[in-house]
Amino acid sequence: MTITSFTDGWIVRAPRGPFAAVQGGADDSVAVTLPHDALRDADRSADAPAKGGAAYFPAGAFSYVKTFEAPGAWAGRIVRLEVQGAFRHAMVYLNDEFAGNRSDGFARFFVDLTPYLRAGATNTLRIEVRSGQDSRWYAGAGLHRPVLLHVDEPTHIVPDGVRITTVRIEDDQAVLEVATSVANRGLTTSSRVLTTELTSPEGVVVEQDSTPVTVAPGGTATIRQRLYVQDPALWSVESPALYTAQTMLAPAAGESDAGSAVHTVHGIRTVTVDPRKGLRINGEPVLLRGACIHSDNGPLGAASIARAEERRIQLLKDAGFNAIRAAHNPASPAMLDACDRIGMLVMDEAFDQWHRGKTTFDPSLDFEQWWRSDLESMVAKDVNHPSVIMYSIGNEIVEVGTPHGAILARELAEHVRALDPTRPVTNGVNATLSVLDELDEIMASDQGLNELMGEAGANMMSLIGSSDAVTTRTEESSAALDVLGLNYADGRYASDAERFPHRVIVGSETFPTQIGELWPLVEANPNVIGDFTWTGWDYLGEVGIGATSYAEDPEANGALEREFPYLTAWCGDLDLTGWRRPASYYREIVFGLRTEPAIAVLRPERHGQTVTMQSPWAWSDSVDSWTWPGFEGAPVTVEVAADADEVALLLDGTEVARGQVGARRPMLASFETVYRPGTLEAVAYRSGTVVGRTSLVSATGPTQLVATADRTVIRADDTDLSFVAIELRDTAGVLVTGADREVSVAVAGAGVLTGFGTGAPSTTERFDATTRTTFDGRALAIIRPTGPGSITVTVSGAGLRDVVLDLEAVETPSRS
Repeated sequence: MTITSFTDGWIVRAPRGPFAAVQGGADDSVAVTLPHDALRDADRSADAPAKGGAAYFPAGAFSYVKTFEAPGAWAGRIVRLEVQGAFRHAMVYLNDEFAGNRSDGFARFFVDLTPYLRAGATNTLRIEVRSGQDSRWYAGAGLHRPVLLHVDEPTHIVPDGVRITTVRIEDDQAVLEVATSVANRGLTTSSRVLTTELTSPEGVVVEQDSTPVTVAPGGTATIRQRLYVQDPALWSVESPALYTAQTMLAPAAGESDAGSAVHTVHGIRTVTVDPRKGLRINGEPVLLRGACIHSDNGPLGAASIARAEERRIQLLKDAGFNAIRAAHNPASPAMLDACDRIGMLVMDEAFDQWHRGKTTFDPSLDFEQWWRSDLESMVAKDVNHPSVIMYSIGNEIVEVGTPHGAILARELAEHVRALDPTRPVTNGVNATLSVLDELDEIMASDQGLNELMGEAGANMMSLIGSSDAVTTRTEESSAALDVLGLNYADGRYASDAERFPHRVIVGSETFPTQIGELWPLVEANPNVIGDFTWTGWDYLGEVGIGATSYAEDPEANGALEREFPYLTAWCGDLDLTGWRRPASYYREIVFGLRTEPAIAVLRPERHGQTVTMQSPWAWSDSVDSWTWPGFEGAPVTVEVAADADEVALLLDGTEVARGQVGARRPMLASFETVYRPGTLEAVAYRSGTVVGRTSLVSATGPTQLVATADRTVIRADDTDLSFVAIELRDTAGVLVTGADREVSVAVAGAGVLTGFGTGAPSTTERFDATTRTTFDGRALAIIRPTGPGSITVTVSGAGLRDVVLDLEAVETPSRS
C-alpha cells in the first residue's frame, strides 16, 4: 500500500450559471492547498440567508479541480481517493466520469478511482461541494480536511483494515488482538504471509507475529493475531504512551514491497463505566473535565490543518480540560491524532439531528439514507485511537421523547456496538426539546432553540428536565444507551440515582456560568462521570449567545443571537484565537487545579449601564487587565475568583476593598472601586489565613509591538503552521489593553499569511486581510509554508517599531 498526500495542486472556483459546474467552467479559479475553506473569504452580509447562525456568511457552491499524472505502473492496481471531509454534498468526478459521492460534510469516505483512471496519462479530478442553511453554526464549505491517494496491489490490506483491541491488561502483560482485513481484487487465488510488529513508545520492537493467508479472487479475509506485551506502558491522560503496529503483506513474485506496510498507532488502555464506580481508565477513576468544541479553527475558518488542531488541544489541556466533545459532528483524524499524543479524552459525536430538522436544508433530509454509512465511517476512523472513549449518536435530537425516536435510538446504538463493542454509547439529550410539544406557551412564542434556552434560563431548563413528563417520555430512548448525556438538565443527577439505579450520566452540555454549582454535583454523585461546558473554545456562528447586551447599545433588541456584524458565539473559555478569558481561570479554580486567585475587571466604559440580556452562556463582560487609559478616577467593578472564604483587594499596597467569596457565585467575589494605575493585588483568605495572592499591573510608558512565533522551524508540508502572537506591551512587558490599534503583517519567502484574526466577537474585518485591529491588545497571524526555505514575517503598526521574525520551513520525509 502506498498512501500519498493529495493536498497540493488544486484550484477552486465558484461556478456561474446552472450548468457551469458539470461543464467544468473556469470562472474565478484560485490555486489552493488543502485543507481549505472556500467560504471563509466570502463577503459577510446582514442579508445572508442563514443569518447569525452561520455568522452572516453566504451559501456557496464550489468546484475543486486537480490534474495529475498517473504512472503507467498503476495499470492493474487499485487506486482510491480518501476524502477526510468535504462540506457538503460532495460529488467526485474523475476525467468527467462520476466516481462517488457523500452527503455528510464531516464523514471520511473513500472513492474507487480505478475504473476511470488513465494509467500513463494525465487525469483530471473534480470534487463539487454545496452548502447553505444546512448547519446551525458556521461549517464553512469545501475540502476542509485532507485528501489522500491510496494505490494498492490487487491483494492488499484494505483501507481501515487494521484494528487493534486491548483484550485485557494483567499485572505483567497486556493482551492485544490485531484484526487485519486482506482483500483480493485479482483474478487468481492469492497466498501471502501477514506479519505484524509492535513497536514500543521508545521505538523498540516488543512483539510480533506472522500468519499465512489465502484469499480467493474477489474475496476478503480477516486475520486475527494475538500479541502479548510484557510490562506495557499504559495510555492515559497523564501519560499518553503510544505503540505503533507495522502490518505487512509479503509480496507475490514480481511485485514491489515498497510502501506495503500499514502503520497503526495504538494506546493500551481499558474503559469501563458503571453507576457506582463511575468512569475508569485502566481501572483508575476519572472525572471528565470536558469542553464542547465546534470544528472551525477561527482565522482558518473550517480548515482542519493538523498543527491548528494540535495547538487547540494543547491549549485546552493547559487550561485544565481533560476531555473534549466533538460537537456536533465527528472530529477530524488530525484532531484525534493530537488527542492521542497529548492525552485528551474524546466523546466523538455523529449527528445534530435525525429525521426532524433544525435548519432549512440540514442533514435530516437524507439522514435515513446515510446514517448507517456515517456511523460506520466514524467508527472506522476512531477505533484505533485510544483518546476516543465514547461515541455519541446525537445531540439534542427532537424525537427522543417519542416511541419511534426510541426505536431509532436503539437501532443507532446497536449499530455502533456491532461496529465497536469496546466503547460506551451516549446521546446528548435536551430534556426540554423532548417535551416541547407540551410547552404550549413557549411554543407559541415562535422562538428558535437558542432563544428558548437562553431566555428560559438555567434554572428553568433544569426544572423542566427534572419533570415527570421528561422522565416518562425519555425513559426508553435513554435505556438504549450506556451513558445518558444530559444537556442542561443537572437537576436529574441526584434524583436519577434513585429512580434509575443502573443509569450512568454525563453532563454532555452545560452552562459555563454554572460550573461552580455543577462540579460539586459531579463530585458528589458517582453515577455522573463528568461535565462538558458549552464551550471550551469560541467559535464562528450562533453569534453573540454569550455576549452581554446593554440598553445603551443602539442595536439592543432583546434577542439572544446578535445582529451583523457579530461573528462569534463569544461563549468560550478561550477566545477564537486561543487566549484564555476570565471564565477559564475561574473554571480552573473550581476544578481544584489552581491555588492562586484570578482577577478580572469589568470594562469601565460599561460601568453603570443597564444589562438587558446576559444568557447562562455569558460570563461577565470582563478582562484580566488593570490598564484602562482614559478612565483614571472612574468607578470599576473588580471580580476575584478564589478557593477561599474572603478576599482583600489592595491597590499599591493599600486595601481598597474586602468581601466574602460566594455571595453571588461560588468561588467568586465582586468589588466596587476606582481605577487608578498601579498594582492591583487580590489576597485570598480561608479562616483568616492567607491561601493565595495574585496581582495585575498597569502598563506605563510607550507602547511597543511584540510578535512571538510559537515555532520558528516548521515542516514544509500541508500539516504545519506557525502561529505568531502579536501584542501591544509596555517596556516592562505588561499587556496594553484599552488602546487597540491597527497592525499589519507581511510575509516573504517560502510562506504565506494564511489567516489573521483576533478574539473580537463583533467585527467587519476579514481573516484574509493583512491589516487588523487588535482586540484587548492582541492579534494572531498564522503562517503556512509553501515549500522548504526561509520565511520572513514583518509586523508593523503606526507609530511603532517593526518586528521582524525569521522562520524556516524544512523538508519532511514522504508519507507512505
